[in-house]
Amino acid sequence: MKAIVYERTGDPSVLQLVDRPVPEPGPGEVLVRLAVAGVNPTDWKGRRSWPLPAGWQTPGQDGAGVVELVGEGVDQQLIGKRVWVWEASWQRPWGTAAEYSVVPVRHAVSLGSASFDLGACLGIPFLTAHRCLTAGEYMPTKLHAGALSGHVVLVQGGAGAVGNAAIQLARWADACVIATVSSPEKAQLAAAAGASHVINYREQDVVEEVHKVAPDGVHTIVEVSVARNAATDARLLRPGGAVCAYADDGGDEVTIPIRPSMVTNARWQFVLVYTEPKAAKAQAVTDVAAAVAQGAVRVGEEAGLPLHYYPLADTARAHQAVEDSVVGKVLITTSEQ
Repeated sequence: MKAIVYERTGDPSVLQLVDRPVPEPGPGEVLVRLAVAGVNPTDWKGRRSWPLPAGWQTPGQDGAGVVELVGEGVDQQLIGKRVWVWEASWQRPWGTAAEYSVVPVRHAVSLGSASFDLGACLGIPFLTAHRCLTAGEYMPTKLHAGALSGHVVLVQGGAGAVGNAAIQLARWADACVIATVSSPEKAQLAAAAGASHVINYREQDVVEEVHKVAPDGVHTIVEVSVARNAATDARLLRPGGAVCAYADDGGDEVTIPIRPSMVTNARWQFVLVYTEPKAAKAQAVTDVAAAVAQGAVRVGEEAGLPLHYYPLADTARAHQAVEDSVVGKVLITTSEQ
């Protein structure tokens, strides 16, 4: 099979297209023939700095394809099923930037009739967004239609992949969603994703505009740049509200206003999907799968998430595009299905 491999950390030039034997699934595992792989920021961050326990690594956490073979203890009826894959390469060498990948069976989730493109976009962004929408003290632990009825959610950075996922999941759950963006073009994307209100933070006062919609404050904030926005976020929470920070865009240290946070009994929740509590992650997988089955989530320009395609041989360029903060979702076409 064709696969992208790197044997040392570094810039995109360390990524090499190689021929490898198709891996055999072990007990509790499945072999997936991948059609599309998603590229996430942690792919390039991991490529630059994470250790290589196997001495080599195929990057890529997310993807979609068809189960071709199952290991011992796995239901044979899964063979031929269309699935989406999450966390393929977390502490494992077999990522999704390849024609085939081996993953634990629980990491291969039924895709039904949904597109492989959608499946490759789900994993890290949607599971991260789910955690951000359920970690607050007064937020539900499960998402479904109606779960966020009466709630107001602020998505800081509504045109990014996680921001897009948060908007879509929150709207599915019947929340009022406010999104911030940095340009008119990104405003169109956030609106296409389903945001009820969109604020251009370069041209408008975010606190003033949010309070027009939610005079008592918001229930939770999905935050991409907590270092920049902490002071603003503290002014926007209602009592018991939460700021859920999933990225360090804009700085790797944050100063939190103490007294305003005490007054509202605010929660500052930090989110990394790889190490979140197992029960919360399992619930996220279940809920995201339900949203897919109900047709509640979409991808593409019309859903506020432009797609950028690269062939497997151009994975280095795909990584560079994500590292350069391209707007939208980068996908790698790994094989024909």
